[in-house]
Amino acid sequence: MSDINIRKDGVAGRITLNRADALNALTWDMCLTIETALDTWADNPDISLLIIDGAGDKAFCAGGDIQEMYATGTAGDYSYGTRFWRDEYRMNAKLFQFPKPVVTLLQGFTMGGGVGVGCHGSHRIVCENSQIAMPEVSIGLVPDVGGSLILARAPGRLGEYLGLTADRMDAADAIYTGFADYFIPQIEWPTLIKGLTETGDWSAVDRAAQSPPAARLATWQADIDAVFGGQSLADIWRAMPAKLPDALVHAQKLMNRHSPLSLCATVGLIHKVRMTDTIEAALMHEFRFTSRAMERGDFIEGIRAAIIDRDKTPKWRHPSWRDVTGADVVAMTYPAKPPLDLTGKTK
Repeated sequence: MSDINIRKDGVAGRITLNRADALNALTWDMCLTIETALDTWADNPDISLLIIDGAGDKAFCAGGDIQEMYATGTAGDYSYGTRFWRDEYRMNAKLFQFPKPVVTLLQGFTMGGGVGVGCHGSHRIVCENSQIAMPEVSIGLVPDVGGSLILARAPGRLGEYLGLTADRMDAADAIYTGFADYFIPQIEWPTLIKGLTETGDWSAVDRAAQSPPAARLATWQADIDAVFGGQSLADIWRAMPAKLPDALVHAQKLMNRHSPLSLCATVGLIHKVRMTDTIEAALMHEFRFTSRAMERGDFIEGIRAAIIDRDKTPKWRHPSWRDVTGADVVAMTYPAKPPLDLTGKTK
């Protein structure tokens, strides 16, 4: 059985992530296959829109398949990871810029690499069990796959909050923060898909949408904005009040688990992307960090603790964010050579 099912269905181009047992984790080959489909369908007059979904009920896509990155990285070969990210980011950019409507159906977990496939569409649908997050700082990366652009565009300082805490969003939070657009109960998805493939009428998504529940992050917004607007991680920590509201108790608990180097770099990443506000700039800045994360950062240790040994006790390069210097961050974020190339066809 193929890891991904690409086909034409009526007037729709269909992409189904087909690794339900692995929570539809995204492999390198899957990235290349998606990119080929995008290149093929962009100018095809027989394709009116795209529909992207995932097999099973547990996840649209829980992230990138990073087992091979860990295996090659621990052997001292960092080229595989660099190639993976170059190709994945090129696909992310093409999906963001796709000239036709892109409907994505985000059940269960949509995290990390899944955000890069599911949250750059024009019609992003969530349901009762949707859980969306950018958890990269928990494994020694920074928010990537273009996710830094969504964070930068989130209301107030919710982008900094989500990027630094890796907090999970339900359907209501995802819509409120700009990671999704529509709440439609999952039981209604088959009927919606059938209508889209038959007619290509993307306005059917608008007609099927329902009002989501109240967003938790909306009620936390003021407390988050008061603290997470600093220019550095140190500014954010210094802004924490003596008596913490629930939002900041939760934030501190989560942030204390993550890579200090990744946290410090993430603040600057979101600020830079907010100033440029383009997918190209977001991916370029992300790649500067991720392309160095195995050799010079905490990525291998983060994967070991979270995925390989599952001991949840990573030994980060820096014991605390206070030990991370400006030079440490610059060493991870100066321009990459060769730079990220987002043009061209599948390589």
